[in-house]
Amino acid sequence: MNNNNNDSGKKKPEPGFPGFNFNNRMALISLVVLIGFFIFFFIYSDQDTGRQIPYSVFLGYLDQGMVETAEIIDQTEIRGTLKGQTGETAFFKTTIPYPDPNLIDRLTAKGVRLTGGVKDITPLRIFIEFLPWVLGFVFIWFMFRQVQGGGNRAFSFGKSRAKKYLDTGKKLSFQDVAGQEEAKYELQEVVEFLKHPDKFTKIGAKIPKGVLLVGLPGTGKTLLAKAIAGEANVAFFHLSGSDFVEMFVGVGASRVRDLFEQGRKNAPCILFIDELDAVGRTRGAGYGGGHDEREQTLNQMLVEMDGFDTKDGVIIIAATNRPDVLDPALLRPGRFDRQVVVDMPDSREREKILELHCRPLPLADNVELKRIARATPGSSGADLANLVNEAALFAARHSRKKVDMDDFEEARDKILMGIARRSKVIPPEVKKMTAYHEAGHALLHYYLRNADPLHKVTIVPHGQALGVAFSLPEADTYSRSKGWLEDRIVISMGGYAAEDIIFHESTTGAQNDIEQATDIARKMICEWGMSANLGPVAYGQKEEPIFIGKEIARHKDYSEETAEKIDHEVKAIVDNGLKRACSLLNEHKEELELLATTLLDKETLDDDEVRKLLGFEARKREF
Repeated sequence: MNNNNNDSGKKKPEPGFPGFNFNNRMALISLVVLIGFFIFFFIYSDQDTGRQIPYSVFLGYLDQGMVETAEIIDQTEIRGTLKGQTGETAFFKTTIPYPDPNLIDRLTAKGVRLTGGVKDITPLRIFIEFLPWVLGFVFIWFMFRQVQGGGNRAFSFGKSRAKKYLDTGKKLSFQDVAGQEEAKYELQEVVEFLKHPDKFTKIGAKIPKGVLLVGLPGTGKTLLAKAIAGEANVAFFHLSGSDFVEMFVGVGASRVRDLFEQGRKNAPCILFIDELDAVGRTRGAGYGGGHDEREQTLNQMLVEMDGFDTKDGVIIIAATNRPDVLDPALLRPGRFDRQVVVDMPDSREREKILELHCRPLPLADNVELKRIARATPGSSGADLANLVNEAALFAARHSRKKVDMDDFEEARDKILMGIARRSKVIPPEVKKMTAYHEAGHALLHYYLRNADPLHKVTIVPHGQALGVAFSLPEADTYSRSKGWLEDRIVISMGGYAAEDIIFHESTTGAQNDIEQATDIARKMICEWGMSANLGPVAYGQKEEPIFIGKEIARHKDYSEETAEKIDHEVKAIVDNGLKRACSLLNEHKEELELLATTLLDKETLDDDEVRKLLGFEARKREF
């Protein structure tokens, strides 16, 4: 992140309330003055005019002798005073609805003090009556100018929302990105081109117009973009793909045009678009067809990317974790013609990432980052950052001055298995069945050649599970063998088998285990070609609607006879796994009971404790 500690380049805040600038104060003052004039106008116009009464009521008061004074204005209105029986005076006004030639005589006969004239039309009155409307017009014009020219941008729909990277304060560089050496090498070439373009143009080389960062969530795509901004001494604009999409038709395309116009004005520069798949999905798959607003935005982006020359010095960098849904026109040479894969970190890179995030933490002497890195396979950079933060929180919760290894172990277990719910009340019979269920899972890890080593087994509820038996591979794995998959099915069916052996019935706790075993078996048959009867053939093409962006159905491209064979093969693999699990657990039933009884007592056992309990040889490991 760009932690700006330098105040020299900042605009000094206006005096007064924080965040309340001069323009806002002027708008508020104008509004208060406008309201004041309206109040004054209504008070002025209504003063001494009295209560409006019908003309017929006025004539009744006249006959009763209650009218004391009368002023006839423009022969259409009468204003005056009424005198009550107790001597009080009240103002009145009435409108003459028709010409009454006898009105003057009647008023004179009753002794009314009579006056007349026309409405007072003075410059002051004209000024007072027109001033509120003039002030209202000025206020609306003033607010319109402020909204259009200020940061609100409410009337600037077609303007790009790209933010310029501030070059003040601390910058990120490639040294702040641990691992990803190949990705950094590719991006360093882009930075070098912007700094020294002659180095490439002299030899006739052309830099790619667009660079697409592809990787799973949390692998550091946005972090690499921030590092590029810190490395390149050029203008850097960044925004999200969703910033282009708007409910108003044509706004997205207008924002694309404005973005590239900003880029050309600030060339050489870099335009970074995060989450490109929000706007770059394949055309023609949405409900709006060719007139869809998102597709019009994409069309404009395609034109802009292929329309400017490399000598403009504008380079597009985008990030996505769904390259499979992007429009092919975006990925062709001349647009995003270079893809940089930001892969999951291996053990060595995870250690560097942990070192990077542990720099501000006071670590105890027993903390071994290499051991933690080896024990967190499959974790992304964001996962490791979360692990370090959770460890620091555990240390603070235990009032420790330094973060030790136990805090990291506890944080890892929380992330892998979920939050421990020790306060949950579980009936004894359910707890006993859970102990045998998890013991069945755990024990099979020691009698299967291809199984990963057991990490921990517990009957303390974690997340939605009443118990967990968790294993961790000894090293990073990028593919799995048929033997490992079959052993994984056996371990999955271990809880079901243990319940059947001990209690002669099964529970609903085996639901997830059965789903996992069935899913592995079906993929072995339909995707990985691990069936001797059906052979290495892929059955069932994935049907993936682009406008949704995920698989919702499997297209059946095989016959009913083949479907029956697939079901038979899947059932055979799962049944064989259950048979092997029952055989092993029956053979080692005493160890199963000992492990379950110990779990009921201690609730949680790790690999070393299980090996010591069952008399197995201690596992040799580097971490």
